[in-house]
Amino acid sequence: MKPARTRDGSLQHKAYAFIQQQILQGRLPAGAALSEVSLARQVGVSRTPVREAIGQLVAEGFLERIPGRGVVVVQLTREDLIELYELREALEVYAIGKLARQRPSPAELAAVREVCDQIRQMAEELRRSGRDRLNDAEMQAFLATDLKFHLLLLRLAGNRRIMKVVADTRLLTRIFSYRREGHDVPQLESIYRYHSEILDAVEAGDAAAAMDKLGEHIRVSRQERLAAYDRWEREHELKRVVPLPSEIWLSGESPSPAPGGAKRAGASRART
Repeated sequence: MKPARTRDGSLQHKAYAFIQQQILQGRLPAGAALSEVSLARQVGVSRTPVREAIGQLVAEGFLERIPGRGVVVVQLTREDLIELYELREALEVYAIGKLARQRPSPAELAAVREVCDQIRQMAEELRRSGRDRLNDAEMQAFLATDLKFHLLLLRLAGNRRIMKVVADTRLLTRIFSYRREGHDVPQLESIYRYHSEILDAVEAGDAAAAMDKLGEHIRVSRQERLAAYDRWEREHELKRVVPLPSEIWLSGESPSPAPGGAKRAGASRART
């Protein structure tokens, strides 16, 4: 029986990874309903591992069950965003202080600096291109690189549970019904400076400086994300108050649901 359980677990993991990627890539936007049959067909497995993967994603806060609609991708509220960033700050700042006191090896720091430099390279490439902002594909590459930088630091700090919580928190904050605007050169350069200064403090064994700089970095990111959320919400409210011209509707361009819709029933579970 053990091989069967191992195989089932592998299939569930395959379904879990597929659904999560569909969410993060915007193919399953906030509020979208999931179909076990359709997902099983896309993943190439039976409905059982898909159902188990959905249950895990519900427990982790990525999905929610709504009476009459089934399972849908979660819609975060403004309060959810604030709490998720506060959780990130508490855990990551603690971990970076621990890492600085441990004094990681030059080889370990070099691996993190390589990831850090990739963001500087993105800024240089964007400047050379003459474009104002990263396009969708470039923004996805940036988000993956940024996440990798933070998770590498957490891994060096040696706490797998913190890594899991922070990774889930980072992924949850990427679930929005609005299309995120790509970063410009000043934003990329600012993020690179924060990352570089955090690494400098860790290398010097200065725990206080590393903690202060990482805390500031996360708070700046939170303010940018909340500003984007508020901007989207104002635009959505304006569309509700002022009817759109008929030619826009005829063109097929319809407004999306607000990212911070009704409070979800499972919100408290996702935060615990």
